[in-house]
Amino acid sequence: MHKHLIRLFIALCATVTLSAGCVSKWSPTFETKSEPVQWVDQANAARARYLTAITGFLETGTSVSHVLKYIVFGRNPNDTMIVRPVAVAIGSDERIAIADMGQPCVHLYVPSEQLYRKISAAGKEQLQTPVSVAFDEQFRLYVSDSTNHAIYVFDRTGEYRQTIKKAGSDPLQRPTGLTYSSRGNKLYVVDTLANRVFAYAPDGALLFSFGENGEKSGDFNFPTHITTAPDGNVYVVDAMNFRVQIFAPSGKFLSSFGHHGNGSGDFAMPKGIVVDKSNTIYIVDTLFDNVQLFNKAGDFLFTIGGRGNGTGEFMMPSGLYLDSKDKLYVCDTYNQRVQVIQIMESEK
Repeated sequence: MHKHLIRLFIALCATVTLSAGCVSKWSPTFETKSEPVQWVDQANAARARYLTAITGFLETGTSVSHVLKYIVFGRNPNDTMIVRPVAVAIGSDERIAIADMGQPCVHLYVPSEQLYRKISAAGKEQLQTPVSVAFDEQFRLYVSDSTNHAIYVFDRTGEYRQTIKKAGSDPLQRPTGLTYSSRGNKLYVVDTLANRVFAYAPDGALLFSFGENGEKSGDFNFPTHITTAPDGNVYVVDAMNFRVQIFAPSGKFLSSFGHHGNGSGDFAMPKGIVVDKSNTIYIVDTLFDNVQLFNKAGDFLFTIGGRGNGTGEFMMPSGLYLDSKDKLYVCDTYNQRVQVIQIMESEK
């Protein structure tokens, strides 16, 4: 009898709450403990400042509604926490997508609507290893899943729309890094095992490709991450050649820089890459637990971060993204957070 009364009470509360038309609103959760941290360049000028760290997303609203959804519908509040972030992208409206291999899922959050969506599947296929994300100008979201050998396309609300599994007549082998270029409306996809970069139209049609296995200029040895600079040039992390290669939008090789080593400006395990409007290049090195900055010529400038779990420290970071307000988002993978760092212009 007692159990029946409890169930009846829960059902009544749920009916009242849901009939009230309560719409779920969401907000990011941030680390509460932090300390002021900034980084300086070789001239001892302040160039970067820690802002915050995103740890997950929390549903707000009435406490009754919030609790009942977990009791009645079985939702686990930990489902929306960041577990193993490996890639991040920011839209022009400040929406954020985080590829989380620990869930596995993509966390999609639109601040203007306080909308959160946890994307765990693309149609009937469950995400297995989401490793990269990118937005286009219409806020379509592209997700690469290396285990499923696929690129998934979602609309602006996170609804699944399309799957890309081929490059021409050949299947994708291990799609990893993604970047979308508004110049020519092209999606560039790194295929790590094919040692090749494919360029697609927004509808999924293959436009062209470039690269092959090797060590010569324009060749790749286990490429992983990619970005497009404001001038349209394409930067590819050629991981096992320990270098960054730069290509024209057409795929024509332009230049490269980098070498293996364990000092400042060297590469041990380069991963995420972005380029800002002044052509400063930001590269994550997972084994160094930092972000290294280089000028257009490939000369080392300064370092952000270092090993640890404190403010501004990293544990095996991977992907990163620089938004239009010069905020650098770094996937601090094994600290289960995305750190946000304000980049400041150098004084001239």
